[in-house]
Amino acid sequence: MARRGSPARLIVALSVAAVLAVFLLYTSIAGGGTPSLRPSQLTGHTGRVSLMGQVVGKPSGDAHAAGLRFQLRDVKGHATVPVVYRGSVPDLFRTGRDVVVDGTLRNGAFVAVPNTLVTKCPSKYSPKR
Repeated sequence: MARRGSPARLIVALSVAAVLAVFLLYTSIAGGGTPSLRPSQLTGHTGRVSLMGQVVGKPSGDAHAAGLRFQLRDVKGHATVPVVYRGSVPDLFRTGRDVVVDGTLRNGAFVAVPNTLVTKCPSKYSPKR
């Protein structure tokens, strides 16, 4: 003889599963992400962001003492922002390279979070010939 379960238990179990599914969907799409911006989009933005751009000019300073200083420009634009970075510098970092770095805008300069500098490989992003 089969025992018949309570429909209330099924409703509660399905409700809990639905709430968990909505929570997982929300956190994967909108939860806690760091916005990615270009130098032209940085003005007036507060809080931590990922800044992407191309290194222009000659980097100066020390990445561990007073900080490595360089300029980032929009990849396809003219807006630039000075960056102050402390931490490890990738081997591929140099003038003309596209990079991404996390940080905040303070007094007109982008102050990077230590050890967040990442270079992009240009051959990976260039169109195939």
